[in-house]
Amino acid sequence: MQTILAVDDEEHILELISYNLEKAGYHVLRADTGEMALEVLKENKVDLVLLDWMLPGMDGIEVIKQVRMNEAYRNLAIILLTAKNEEINKVVGLEVGADDFLCKPFGIHELMARIKAVLRRSTGGMIQPEKKDDSNLITIHDVVIDKERRTVSVGDRPIELSLKEFELLYLLAKNQGIVYSRDRLLEKIWGYDFEGETRTVDVHVSNLRKKIEKDDTNPEIIKTVRGVGYKIL
Repeated sequence: MQTILAVDDEEHILELISYNLEKAGYHVLRADTGEMALEVLKENKVDLVLLDWMLPGMDGIEVIKQVRMNEAYRNLAIILLTAKNEEINKVVGLEVGADDFLCKPFGIHELMARIKAVLRRSTGGMIQPEKKDDSNLITIHDVVIDKERRTVSVGDRPIELSLKEFELLYLLAKNQGIVYSRDRLLEKIWGYDFEGETRTVDVHVSNLRKKIEKDDTNPEIIKTVRGVGYKIL
């Protein structure tokens, strides 16, 4: 049974989310502050976090930052819930490491679809030690991608990537030279119709370039194909 941590300071929203998730077969943990959410993560194996942005004290953005700084939670999936509907807020959420973004008020069916899509791509929460297998490695320039361990390094320097950043990089790398449109990348990585949100891909590509390129303003690895999408040379 997969475990979802629901974080919201509004009790009725926690009740609604918990009821529907448990009905769908998930194990649900709750927290009503960012600080409590971090404590729950320390003590439990969690597959996905539904995280409200506007929390008292430590807000959702700060929680994401704290989580992404912890090696043990690098692959933990996070869906950010917020009443902030402006595009810039979506960009901020994605840039700090959220895997998806859902605006309040939202329908339960849409929430379930988002959860299933993110979990389908996720290895789920904590990283388990595994034997390294060189056959799982992809090397592009000085970037080394380990599929099984879900790690990336540039030279000898390990790089921290969110779940979606890793999946995006791995997809482009294993299909080196093939051009992927933004819509196709949304379909392959996010796994559902993300109509009108192709900016999501651009944000993740920008983040990747900052982390793996020598000069992200003049990228040598992830190339933009004007009017189409992206590819890795």
